[in-house]
Amino acid sequence: MTMLLPFINEQLSGVIWRVEIDGLTDTVFLEIRTTERQVSFNSINLVNGKTYLKDYTSPERWLTGIEAAYDGILLVHNYQSENTPVHKGVTAINSKGEVLWSNYTYAFDHLSINGPILFNIQLQPKKLFLTDIKTGVQLRAFEQTIDVEAPAYVVIPKISAPEDLNISLPVEVYGNIVHYLDYNNFRIVSLHSLEAGQLKQHLYITDGNGLVYEDLLNADIQKMQPESFILYKNSLIYIKNKSELKVLNL
Repeated sequence: MTMLLPFINEQLSGVIWRVEIDGLTDTVFLEIRTTERQVSFNSINLVNGKTYLKDYTSPERWLTGIEAAYDGILLVHNYQSENTPVHKGVTAINSKGEVLWSNYTYAFDHLSINGPILFNIQLQPKKLFLTDIKTGVQLRAFEQTIDVEAPAYVVIPKISAPEDLNISLPVEVYGNIVHYLDYNNFRIVSLHSLEAGQLKQHLYITDGNGLVYEDLLNADIQKMQPESFILYKNSLIYIKNKSELKVLNL
């Protein structure tokens, strides 16, 4: 039996707040937030493991975040204020950390297979348009029949009772809930355990012969955590201790 090993194991400088995957270039983009109220962005290619953006910061230290990613370019937004979730403006950043364009009268609506769909917040009623992500130029009005939403290629785990999986688990399941996915000959399972009054979150991967991978995702947590991993194409992606990105090729 061959044990799996992480293809990508990246310790980040703060809490991983958001994960966005660019399906055209197979690149994962990360939004990182620290207790010092600093936001930074990282990007890693899921095929070759190469890091592009590394702790990239913008002039706006805190009131900014990931909007989307397309064709290797990251779109970020600002917030109107600290007390509102309303987004303001759009800025495009390439893999070298260069700002390609920025427009504070634009707002992001959704990502289509042809590129980002934006609108001008100064115009009413709202009129959507397709934008060239490299230049910020309006290409044409949004067309619903051809500007369909871009595929995510992401599969999230299912929820089951542990007895329905018919596998042997190393620990007793807390809460009678497991999250799982089957892919190729692998079964990926995340669950919680309660050991000596300490709540923990685990990840296990089995094949037809038994356990091939395990990791402790969170220890001494106060409540059960949500689903802990996703499958993107053949990459299993998960976050450990809120600040470590791990990717396994299945």
